[in-house]
Amino acid sequence: MCDSLVQKYNVPGPRYTSYPTVPFWDESTFSVEKWETSLQQSFAENNGALSLYIHLPYCESLCTFCGCHKRITKRHEVEKPYIETLLKEWKLYLYLFETPPIIKEIHLGGGTPTFFSPESLKLLMDGIFEFADRAEDYEFSFEGHPNNTTKEHLQVLYDLGFRRVSYGVQDYNIDIQKAINRVQPFENVQRATLDAREIGYTSVSHDLIFGLPFQKPEHVVDTINKTLLLMPERIAFYSYAHVPWIKGNGQRGFDDKDIPKGDEKRVLYEMGKKLFEELGYVEIGMDHFAIPEDSLTVAMDSKKLHRNFMGYTTQKTDLMIGLGASSISDSWYAFAQNEKNIETYVQKVNSGEIPVVKGHVLDKEDLIIRKHILNLMCNMETSWEDSSKVFTALPNVITSLYEFENDGLITITHDTLSVTEKGRTFIRNICMAFDMYLKRAKPENRLFSMTV
Repeated sequence: MCDSLVQKYNVPGPRYTSYPTVPFWDESTFSVEKWETSLQQSFAENNGALSLYIHLPYCESLCTFCGCHKRITKRHEVEKPYIETLLKEWKLYLYLFETPPIIKEIHLGGGTPTFFSPESLKLLMDGIFEFADRAEDYEFSFEGHPNNTTKEHLQVLYDLGFRRVSYGVQDYNIDIQKAINRVQPFENVQRATLDAREIGYTSVSHDLIFGLPFQKPEHVVDTINKTLLLMPERIAFYSYAHVPWIKGNGQRGFDDKDIPKGDEKRVLYEMGKKLFEELGYVEIGMDHFAIPEDSLTVAMDSKKLHRNFMGYTTQKTDLMIGLGASSISDSWYAFAQNEKNIETYVQKVNSGEIPVVKGHVLDKEDLIIRKHILNLMCNMETSWEDSSKVFTALPNVITSLYEFENDGLITITHDTLSVTEKGRTFIRNICMAFDMYLKRAKPENRLFSMTV
């Protein structure tokens, strides 16, 4: 990778799990009533099919690399009241629908979902399906902490229909683990992975991070070599997003000078990518790799890959409901985020309110640009051949993209844009060319992590 291109394009930018991105949501035109109307419209258009994201925010210790909304506690008596609140929130949504939902996808995220006991997780899932049905091709997944995911967790969730589990590995070097307060030996990851396979899980994913404090090329090589001993079906190879101005003290457990940056950081990614591909993994969209037989690879090859707040998925649903404190929902026509503070979230739900506190209703231009960005993030190409994909500023966007073409990152014809292999590294930058909110706002304060 050309060092000058990394230096040129390494700027703050969104990861585009939504468009518009959260900092640019127009709350002045949003209301809970509009959100509920958009939900009902999407529910009807999708014949009741939807996805569920359930946020389980508790962790026993603070990982200092983490940018998620979480609550640190060792008091497990919080489990049952929180589960009861989640199920009350779910019923508030059920009241809006005329028929039972058909659930195509569930993802348990956090926080640490395996902070919760197997019994609590069963209570949650039994409550969800008391008034809902499973789609024929449903896919359920959860995030597990290798240190506390027990065989009982895996068995209970398997019996409830889960077939995918994602383990946060990050890096195996002990000094890096201590810096990010995430000490977990390879043996724990191995045990959790082999237990899942023995029970019958068809897809195990390992999440690795490059750009962590004190991380050197030899650390990445060692971590990947250990990972490949277990050959997980999927690997997420994320760039560490250093955003302490957003996340506060949680990301200040080390100095800024300790973090690899720019060209140094990109070398870590290119090295990892090379190792994955030598072992037969296929690069999926941005930051993801999968074996050729995995459903994520199949979805990419058939151009059915989808991306939402849960990341890349094979389940294309226009309606995703987020349950739990801080969760974000998506009706395709609008976004909505729940109250982040757990006590306030519980209070709102117990008073009979859908606990949404902010959101955005997409206008016609938003919907067109959203589709272009989804096409780029999932398929590395987009087209405006169909007149319905044209928006007012498109000619200016195309003009702004000529520099990317001159750098060999994209190919533009009169009505299509394709990302080159070299351009995959800069996909976030390419999407930013379509981002009208980012262009119009020209934010002076830093809102996002660096793109490279």
